[in-house]
Amino acid sequence: LGGVFAIAAVVDYFSDAVVKNPIVGKKSKNPQLRKWHTKNLERLPGLKFMRTLWVCDVSGGPYKFVATRPGATPLGLEEAHRDLRISPAEFDEVAAELGRTLDHFKVPEAEKSEVLKAFAAHKDEVTAGFAKKG
Repeated sequence: LGGVFAIAAVVDYFSDAVVKNPIVGKKSKNPQLRKWHTKNLERLPGLKFMRTLWVCDVSGGPYKFVATRPGATPLGLEEAHRDLRISPAEFDEVAAELGRTLDHFKVPEAEKSEVLKAFAAHKDEVTAGFAKKG
């Protein structure tokens, strides 16, 4: 994927795009996502760092991601996302934003497909909190 510097550039751009995205960002109809993207932005630099580590780890290292709130697997994402109650449709919009980001950086189709497939593999984890209402 071009190493940590290329991954960090993509994560930086992607993270900013998600904040601005009308479906999953500041103006989301999901109150938890809207709150995160308006009230917790001081945490965004740390989130970008963690996302960069996560992508480095799932793409073969050498950097390792260690979840602050581990889920069912070492790279599990369910606990970090549970309270956000992300719907499958919202997950798909974030995936679409990732695709647009990869296009912005002119990532070749084979690598883009690999990244999107790796992202999609975690949909059930990220959306685990959606069914839990209340």
